[in-house]
This record gives sequence, C-alpha cells and structure tokens, in this order.
Amino acid sequence: MALKFESILPEHEAFIHKQHMFWVGSAPSGSEGHVNLSPKGYDTLRIFSPTEVAYLDLTGSGNETSAHLLENGRITLMFMSFEGAPSILRLYGKGRVILPDTEEWRAKIDQYDVLPGARQMIAVHIHAVSTSCGFSVPIYEYKGERDRLIQWADKMGEERLQTYRQHHNMQSIDGMATHLGQQTEG
Repeated sequence: MALKFESILPEHEAFIHKQHMFWVGSAPSGSEGHVNLSPKGYDTLRIFSPTEVAYLDLTGSGNETSAHLLENGRITLMFMSFEGAPSILRLYGKGRVILPDTEEWRAKIDQYDVLPGARQMIAVHIHAVSTSCGFSVPIYEYKGERDRLIQWADKMGEERLQTYRQHHNMQSIDGMATHLGQQTEG
C-alpha cells in the first residue's frame, strides 16, 4: 500500500542512503514533447533538509532535466531497493538548476566529492514523499560503480568538456533551452 508524507522522515533518509542509484523523471508542459527518465549513479545525492535534496549532475549526452525545470520545475526522484526488503520511495517537487560559479554552488559544493564532468547541480524542494511496496522489483546484487563516465570526463579535460556541452547540452531533444544554453546566450 502506498503511503504519502509531506517531507523526508529519518527512515526515508536511511533508505535513500542505502541505494546505489536513483531515477530522475521530468517532462515538458502540455501534451507534446518527450518525458525524460534518467538513471543516476555514483555518490551524487545529498539531503540538505527534510524538504530539500540536490544531486551533482554530470556531463552527459543530453540535458533534458535542465530544460524541463527551466520550463515548469516539475521533477520526481525515485529510489528502489534491489537488495533486502522490497520498497520504492519517490520524492516529488519543484527543481532548479544550480550552475558553477554561482553563490549557491559555492555554498553547496563542499558537501560533494566533485567528480570530473560535473556540469550543474539539480536542487529539489520537496512537496511530497511517497512509499510503495516494490514487490515486483527483482533482486539484484550490487557489484560496484562503472567508472567509464568518470574516465571519459577526466580524459576530455575541462576545455573539451565545455565544447562538448556547447554541442550536446544547450537544448533538449525537443529544442527547449537548458540553463547552460541560457547562460551562453546571456
């Protein structure tokens, strides 16, 4: 049975910290455009309060979440247990992008082990938390993180990453501007 809460409780926080990955869901407004669902690994999520979380977002092939947050702010983070007792936890909220070289970035970045390719933070003000059974989620064994993205970003270096972001991260697949795209325009 699904249960709803207004904020992250201590048992939710403990559950989140045990998970090795989570998913981020966002979508543009209206009936057009693509819904985005993106898996996130590494130790990138931080809980700043019962109603605020943020994750360090690494350079990738797209930047859909940023575009959707710029348009409407809607975001959901989902965590599932693959080991132990079955459970699913969702955080619903309004998200915003925090770009490097901003005061908020400098205030939060010390909470992270900064990984090569970090391009932005996604902060979420949570307005609802839900838990559900997860009875149909299969059992998997965690074997470790893949290091390919880190190796790729490290090999690229910051200058080539900036060029990559200019080609791949300035707008969504639907042509919507991202925060990085707006920063370049401004």
